[in-house]
Amino acid sequence: MKNKVLIVAVHPDDETLGCGGTLLKHKANGDEVHWLICTIIDKAHGYYKTRKKEIEKVSTLYGFDSVHNLRLKTMQIDEYSMSELIGKISKVINEVQPNIIYLPFKGDVHSDHRKIFEAAYSCTKSFRYPFIKKIYMIETLSETEFAPSTKEDSFIPNIFVDISEYMHKKLEIMRVFDSEIAPHPFPRSERNLKALATLRGATCGCEYAESFVLLKEIN
Repeated sequence: MKNKVLIVAVHPDDETLGCGGTLLKHKANGDEVHWLICTIIDKAHGYYKTRKKEIEKVSTLYGFDSVHNLRLKTMQIDEYSMSELIGKISKVINEVQPNIIYLPFKGDVHSDHRKIFEAAYSCTKSFRYPFIKKIYMIETLSETEFAPSTKEDSFIPNIFVDISEYMHKKLEIMRVFDSEIAPHPFPRSERNLKALATLRGATCGCEYAESFVLLKEIN
């Protein structure tokens, strides 16, 4: 049975940082993969047209089956009511009807990530969304590692995916987001992306891996 996957990316590039290799692996296995982008920069911003082209190119490189954009104001998610966010996300989830969903980590330091997690997780109740069978939280460099170092907010992965065959293409896709990467020690450098994948790979016995927190699995 093929899966239908939905990745909830608060900002374009979160999907690649957090689970790019895993998404490529899903596609290689014949699964449907759908991309939900939550935010967009203002049209008045000089980078608007460039970002639009980046999104189009990234979508092609992954071969996403559909792309959705809520067009929320980036870095201003706290201006929206929770009911409005839930309504917008729920509409996409009901349209796609994924059995696997990837969400941002609930403890990410960026408030946009935390708000979107809260709204999206509200859209996974089994009696309203019975098609959702697996819910994961992703690890996003520059956000997840800066969460408070408390038991409640620490990212403690319990699922590991071997992405050794897909690491090169993950880096290729990340390069499309030219303004989002910079040399080490910037968190989103290629060196750090490989370092994190190497660490996660060492945990599960492969060259490169991505890690996740499994929130729910229904068999």
